[in-house]
Amino acid sequence: MSEKIRVLLSEEEVDTKIREIAAQISRDYEGKEIHLICVLKGGVFFTCELAKRITVPVSLDFMSVSSYGDDTKSSGVVRIVKDLDEPVKGKDVLIVEDIIDSGRTLSYLIDIIKGRGPKSVKLCTLLDKPERRVKDVKVDYVCFNIPDDFVVGYGLDYAQKYRNLPYIGVVETEQGQN
Repeated sequence: MSEKIRVLLSEEEVDTKIREIAAQISRDYEGKEIHLICVLKGGVFFTCELAKRITVPVSLDFMSVSSYGDDTKSSGVVRIVKDLDEPVKGKDVLIVEDIIDSGRTLSYLIDIIKGRGPKSVKLCTLLDKPERRVKDVKVDYVCFNIPDDFVVGYGLDYAQKYRNLPYIGVVETEQGQN
């Protein structure tokens, strides 16, 4: 099957919105240190760009969870592939994700993090698909609400391809399906 990528959000649009969200986070955490938890692999591009633009002190850790495999639809089964390296007890935590759709993965992840005793837990995402939500997840910082299309670029992949695109694109297959 061959696919084509249609630009949904340009590199410039993404960069502008990340700057705006970073400024808001910096205001909200003024006088504090923020501990970013990057959800791998997709979140790494967004997390790095966001962290560079946050003006309060930042520490960083990584966690990898999976519910997709090589498919375009979530399996609904969440598993931790890589856990945090450092404890979050007493820290102001900001979970940074590339995309939230069903909310299953983030709901599971937030429960795990909250159980570890942080001072606070908030959620930041580059992309949100609220119409796909099956689990209620409070998203504190959203760069873009997008339609229910399968998207790639800026860290998001399709079977490990297209992560390195500097924009957000929609995968269109030869049959014209998304």
